[in-house]
Amino acid sequence: MRESRKKEHVLRVDIHSHFAPADIIAGARAGRGFDGLRIERDAAGRERVRHRQGFWWAVDPTFYDIEARLAAMDEHGWDLAVLSLTPTLLMYWLADASEAAGFCRMANDTLAAAAADSGGRAVAVATLPMQDPAAAVTELRRAVRELGMKGAQIGPRVEDLGLDHRSLRPVLAEAATLGVPLILHPYNAGIRTGLTDYYLTNLVGNPLESTVGAARLIFGGVLDELPELKLVLMHGGGYLPYQIGRFDHGHRVRTETKGCQAAPSTYLRRFWYDTITHAPSPLQFLIGQVGADRVVYGTDFPFDMGGGPVAAQLAGVALAEADRTRIAGGNAVELFGLDVPAGLGVR
Repeated sequence: MRESRKKEHVLRVDIHSHFAPADIIAGARAGRGFDGLRIERDAAGRERVRHRQGFWWAVDPTFYDIEARLAAMDEHGWDLAVLSLTPTLLMYWLADASEAAGFCRMANDTLAAAAADSGGRAVAVATLPMQDPAAAVTELRRAVRELGMKGAQIGPRVEDLGLDHRSLRPVLAEAATLGVPLILHPYNAGIRTGLTDYYLTNLVGNPLESTVGAARLIFGGVLDELPELKLVLMHGGGYLPYQIGRFDHGHRVRTETKGCQAAPSTYLRRFWYDTITHAPSPLQFLIGQVGADRVVYGTDFPFDMGGGPVAAQLAGVALAEADRTRIAGGNAVELFGLDVPAGLGVR
């Protein structure tokens, strides 16, 4: 007699999911947008947020309404989401450090509240006023210890400062001490020089910034100094996994590259990488380079440059079932220390 058993459900955790405070959107609609943000409409009447620096992004309720977000998660088959602030709102360019700190407190309170209202379906990571490292350390501690946030999202640079700059080391060290990951996400509120056409500001600029940020952490010896630091790179790690041979060669032949203790390729597994490569062959290559245990499912939702459901992103990628399960959600549970609500593991 054949046994009737429930089919095991593969947990799907989206670690690359953006949220924006409703008050920020409302202020932009009312003509009093923070840092000059304003709402405009495209030819079809759809809303988009325009930054005073020029960059714009389409906005809909899934950005700021947790109920709309949960409905979208159900539609797309996502069990859990790690919410992070829309990266164009990192606000590192604000000259008033106290204003930046106040903005981060408001944003973190909003994201933490959204996660609390999600019925266990979402957690959040903090945003930090990185132009004031002391304030950033204070806010990271508050976010993790008081708000229950699972880490932070920071840029791969802080305006003109690379993450290897000594002034930023206390923030990285605090994340290592707290044992929480830092998501490195490119940010841009304006137009990057030389990338003004063809949307290259995003297509080329975003992966380039991730690559530069990771390279400075490697060559600057930061990963040697902070062995417990956990870092997540978006968009498949930019160009890092695909040009690591060039980094190794440079380390062998150039004196300028001797700031790290070992060959750059030995640091590849110091990072985690999301799945957004938009094609199976680069994702297959990434997994081969860093291991399935260092790849985490992400979507970049609700942006139009995002990836799709787990099945779509992993289609055409040769994987053992255990590795597929790890990438879909298991790695994220371990990395962010997630509690999985009862009923999500089996359906």
